[in-house]
Amino acid sequence: MAEQRFDVIVVGSGAAGLYATLCLPASLRIALVTKDKLKTGASDWAQGGIAAAIAPTDSPDYHWRDTIEAGAGLCDPDAVRFLVEKAPTAIQSLLSLGVNFDHHGQDLALTLEAAHSQPRVLHAADTTGRAIVTTLTEQVLNRPNIEIFSQAVALSLDCNSEIGACQGLSLLYQNQIQWFTTGAVLLATGGGGQVFAQTTNPEVSTGDGVSLAWRAGAELRDLEFFQFHPTALTKEGAPHFLISEAVRGEGAFLRDRTGHRFAFDYHPKGELAPRDVVSRAIFQHLEKTEANPSQAKVYLDLSPIEPDRIQRRFPNIIKRCQSYGIDVCREPIPVSPAAHYWMGGILTNLQCQTSIPGLYAIGETTSTGVHGANRLASNSLLECIVFAGQLSQIELLPVVSAEILQPVEIEMDWSSDREILEKIREELPIVMWRGAGICRTEAGLENAIAQISKWQTIFSHLSISQFVTNLTPHQRVNFANPLSEEQLRFWAETRSLIDIADLILKSALFRKESRGGHYRLDYPNPDENWKAHTLIQGDRWWTVPC
Repeated sequence: MAEQRFDVIVVGSGAAGLYATLCLPASLRIALVTKDKLKTGASDWAQGGIAAAIAPTDSPDYHWRDTIEAGAGLCDPDAVRFLVEKAPTAIQSLLSLGVNFDHHGQDLALTLEAAHSQPRVLHAADTTGRAIVTTLTEQVLNRPNIEIFSQAVALSLDCNSEIGACQGLSLLYQNQIQWFTTGAVLLATGGGGQVFAQTTNPEVSTGDGVSLAWRAGAELRDLEFFQFHPTALTKEGAPHFLISEAVRGEGAFLRDRTGHRFAFDYHPKGELAPRDVVSRAIFQHLEKTEANPSQAKVYLDLSPIEPDRIQRRFPNIIKRCQSYGIDVCREPIPVSPAAHYWMGGILTNLQCQTSIPGLYAIGETTSTGVHGANRLASNSLLECIVFAGQLSQIELLPVVSAEILQPVEIEMDWSSDREILEKIREELPIVMWRGAGICRTEAGLENAIAQISKWQTIFSHLSISQFVTNLTPHQRVNFANPLSEEQLRFWAETRSLIDIADLILKSALFRKESRGGHYRLDYPNPDENWKAHTLIQGDRWWTVPC
């Protein structure tokens, strides 16, 4: 049986994966693996924009300072300097590819977002992510050296224990388990917001890249830092649709149900404080003022913004809110915080290299050092584009041929496991929201860890888990039962969620302070002794001073 051989395999098709694929040398044969269809990831949902210091009144130094301040002491200054100095070039690259950013006259339009000292956020109305991803997708589809594998799930990384390098992966694709060999694997799988009950992330955001890398033995960093966006649409029957930070940047206010503009009670910058501060302000205000704070909400009032400007800047938000019976020009939007962006991830350097040779990573699945403990608004899309540019100089390992065993056909029906998996998938996000949500405690974290441990034991004894665990390396499998692929995919995503839930909880328990997106009610202040990164490899946790 001929093996599937590629120079590079890219896993993930958001802005990071797409742009990275375009930046790789055109002489390479590239496989682009996407779990669903193209344009279903979180990048496509990004509303606010992409930050870059391109205005005459702005500078990379100002952008650097704002990013460092937002990162609450955990940013890598050199990584941030790399990000902000490369930002203008990254914008020019997107423009040359055809991304149509909004203009103000002859100039690119720039807006102000929370914790930025200057208007530096470029946008395409309120669907900037979609504009970028659409353009990048068109470019990828036109490249003859790129082969796309849609609705394919990476099950495991193929790491050679003798040389300690990643040389491929196993893939669930077209009702088969296939094995690909390669000179480099690039993980661009996005975040893991689905681990929380309240999230702005799409259904595909199940932390697959972090789970894959952790099980392969890669070093991870700062997984306790999860950003909760303060303003997600909160209405019965509606999904948690993100209401962009740019709305507050344009002048919208937060009010409680009595009409009180409360944000300034908690921070001198009010609604334009860093988003972790605004999220906690909403949480704490509801705790003070509502009998049932977990079910309560506040209101985002757009009345200070001129209606014409609302129509021009936020057409997608208007349309989505209208679909749920909310006229944003006449009434405030009910909102509450939701899990949004994971600052921690797979430890990488400026060349996107992980601790495992042959394994690279990019985007939200990584910890590059540019976000620290709390991401500055609109730096996430920028990180994807800037770091992808480094891959034009990617160092490939020799593609080592592997003996691909003759395919076996298996008649598997794991429907008896489905009920257990569905119960875990339903209850795990609730356990995480209560135990590791906006405000955390030792008791809450320990209770959640105990529950995850029980699920880990149950999960490991499932028949489907036993099948995957005992699978012979490089054994191709054909499934006679067409339901097997769907069942195995559901199992794989559940495994990722269990993995990252355990890692987030234990990291949050390990860090005995509050900083950025990590807030402990029992340790409410930053501690200089904890001005350090949390490192994880396997079952080992340790710290490295910043």
